[in-house]
Amino acid sequence: MFRPTGFAEKRTLSVNFSLIVKNAATKVKKAAMKKTFIFFFILSRLKKTKFFSLNFNHSFLEDYMRSTAWNDEENKVLPEMALDFMPEEKLRDLQLQRMRATVKLAYEKVPLFRERMDEKGLKPEDIKSLKDVAKLPFTMKKDLRDTYPYGLFAVDLSEVVRLHASSGTTGKPIVVGYTKEDMDVWAQVVKRGLLACGFRSTDIVQNFYGYGLFTGGLGIHGGFEALGATVIPISGGNTERQVMLMKDFGVTAVGGTPSYFVRIIDVAEKMGVDIRDLKVKRGIFGAEPWSDGMRDYIEEKTGIKAYDIYGLSEIVGPGVGCECECRDGIHIFEDHFYPEIVDPETLEPLPDGEEGELVLSTLSKKAMPIIRYRTRDITAIEKTKCKCGRTIRRIRRIGRRSDDMIIMRGVNVFPSQIETALLRAEKALPHYQIVLDTKNNMDTLEVKVEVSRDMVSDSMSDMEQLNKKFKHSIEQILGISVIVTLCEPDSLPRSEGKAKRVIDNRKKM
Repeated sequence: MFRPTGFAEKRTLSVNFSLIVKNAATKVKKAAMKKTFIFFFILSRLKKTKFFSLNFNHSFLEDYMRSTAWNDEENKVLPEMALDFMPEEKLRDLQLQRMRATVKLAYEKVPLFRERMDEKGLKPEDIKSLKDVAKLPFTMKKDLRDTYPYGLFAVDLSEVVRLHASSGTTGKPIVVGYTKEDMDVWAQVVKRGLLACGFRSTDIVQNFYGYGLFTGGLGIHGGFEALGATVIPISGGNTERQVMLMKDFGVTAVGGTPSYFVRIIDVAEKMGVDIRDLKVKRGIFGAEPWSDGMRDYIEEKTGIKAYDIYGLSEIVGPGVGCECECRDGIHIFEDHFYPEIVDPETLEPLPDGEEGELVLSTLSKKAMPIIRYRTRDITAIEKTKCKCGRTIRRIRRIGRRSDDMIIMRGVNVFPSQIETALLRAEKALPHYQIVLDTKNNMDTLEVKVEVSRDMVSDSMSDMEQLNKKFKHSIEQILGISVIVTLCEPDSLPRSEGKAKRVIDNRKKM
């Protein structure tokens, strides 16, 4: 309730948000959340008057926004989405508050971060505005390996309820940990992303992301369970069984890597199953860069709507950001993750709209706070607002990574460019492999392209024309000569997780 403390020049307001929000939400349920947003907007404006000060309890608001009512199912705007529409000024205030607390936690509990801060002559109290974030030291993937396994943890291991790790195929894996609070936030942000894409509690979801130490499977699983959907935790592999269950269980939504879903499409066709005849309507895909051409291919073959979810284990896993139904960029859940774009060479911050390397900081993670993590993902923060009305900013879809870059005869080449060229040239299968080699002391780039059965011809001239078409399309984009080799259907290796596109056989000097 409101309790005025006097009628001097300034009056302090103590607000019971629990009672107000529950009463307000009940009254405006039929109007979605529009009036609720107006209600909070008016309350937030009171803080600017000379008569009132207002303590905004954001943590309570987060707790309340996690649940829907029984009759919310068909609404386009749900309570959980309210944080995506927070007034921008309030969002920036919250980010600064959480950033300062996170920097303080890391400084006090993580020796490597404290050492780097001291080298720069910085203390947590030096972060007085969001512009000061640029003064903070970067974190690299190497730091996680060098401090293996728990060197970046900020809490005692007794508080950690979950550990995940990378595959570690090239050495020590990177290890990440989560407290109970971290797990709750993870499920919440994935759920918000799923709601933004139009998934609902009535969905039956086939989750073929990898389970185990990889964050993808359990991360998406937790978000769908928080949503109230029915989850089939099938993981990757056994593709014929995937198709059978998709059909028999009446699956309405799928989740996994786009490259493995393409494999499912291929196998379904061989089994005589047209996914367009099934109940599947939506898919949430991620864990690897995928082009608009790949999206078009998936949607044309299956009739589903394909959405992009973004994340990385070092920050939380899937759920750092997600597309909305407008599919015009990936909304970053900025109340938990602070995005920056820097020049990958100079490491200087870049303004919104300019392309560079995405840098992320966690704003609420307790077990393992990460400050200014260099993701190696190349993107830009969009300058314009999304048509959906969300105030959380968008980044462009991740099409390439700086560490995926191939330097071929002085030219920077990305696998995604080759994928775009192939799918643009012909309605080809998105199965290809890039082979780098050295012949006569010169680096060569060969693209092996798998052709569909209806593209195979007995006519040598037809196949030569097809080869020339692919070669021209690729060279037009890359600006260098390439070798194109046409391969028979089903001859290239398939992936049950992230696709391995590049084989580097070049001689190392």
